[in-house]
Amino acid sequence: MKKPANILLIYTGGTIGMIKDFETGTLKNFNFKDLLKHIPELKLLDCKIATKSFKEPIDSSNMNPAYWVDLAMIIEKEYDNFDGFVVLHGSDTMSYTASALSFMLENLSKPVIFTGSQLPIGDLRTDAKENLITSIQIAALQEKGNPKISEVGLYFEYKLYRANRTTKINAEHFEAFASLNYPALAESGVHLVVSSEVLYKPNRRKKLKVNKKLESGVVLLKMFPGMDEATISHILAYDKMKGLVLETYGSGNVSNEEWFLKALKSVVARGIPVVNVTQCSGGSVTMGLYETSVELKKMGVISGKDITTEAALAKMMYLLGQNVSSNSFKTFFETSLRGEMQ
Repeated sequence: MKKPANILLIYTGGTIGMIKDFETGTLKNFNFKDLLKHIPELKLLDCKIATKSFKEPIDSSNMNPAYWVDLAMIIEKEYDNFDGFVVLHGSDTMSYTASALSFMLENLSKPVIFTGSQLPIGDLRTDAKENLITSIQIAALQEKGNPKISEVGLYFEYKLYRANRTTKINAEHFEAFASLNYPALAESGVHLVVSSEVLYKPNRRKKLKVNKKLESGVVLLKMFPGMDEATISHILAYDKMKGLVLETYGSGNVSNEEWFLKALKSVVARGIPVVNVTQCSGGSVTMGLYETSVELKKMGVISGKDITTEAALAKMMYLLGQNVSSNSFKTFFETSLRGEMQ
């Protein structure tokens, strides 16, 4: 007889963990130990659910790498005690946190499913219940004695995505996230359908390694028409910058004005890795396709290919934290480590 899966539910903060005080109309965090009172349907699931919460739940707008380490350490501590993990997180920065965890949890062979909601759990029309119930179901899926999902995923509005392929696309619709460069891992309808062929295949012989050192001195610079020379040159001359992510036009294009290329060359000359990602929601960087990206390729700018901005920042922080040499950095970044790029 198959024994029920043990799932740990971790609450970091966010709308999903709030209920409305009907006397005042304000939102407040509820005690996750009382979870079954609010969602009695969880009793129908064939799994055991334990809960853990950040001591002080935070708004996801305040999320930062120190909290990512806290979250990774909870998973590290409880890894052998549970079959899967569900992380409740505010939607605004969920893709950043989930992408970071995908790099931090090396050799992961169990599911870590992020979810949240657009409306509080106590709201009449809430999406919180479905997102939470199905995320737990997904985390509990087994196949031949092993977890069916063995990666960091993000579940929202009937779809499970590879977390480091996601970006938030809507602040109001229940369908808040998209993964434009990689198909959904699973879809929930009348049946829960898992696309086995697109799942990440871990090496189960390797032991989980939790990488806790992240470099936060990374700058994100978005290209826009009419960039001011004095402002951009000032940013690129920042002496504590350890890495630069450029959000460029289309397939990786930037202004080819002399002052801009000169400022960028000085960054590269300082041994600071520069990664080129497209500011388009979907598609890929192809440097050298147009004249306006030829210079970037010549000076050694790294191609982000089809990686999301969120995953690019997380990967940069992770690799810099691993003290990867400047000679090897380009090779490491342009190689898919957790299925984050083609």
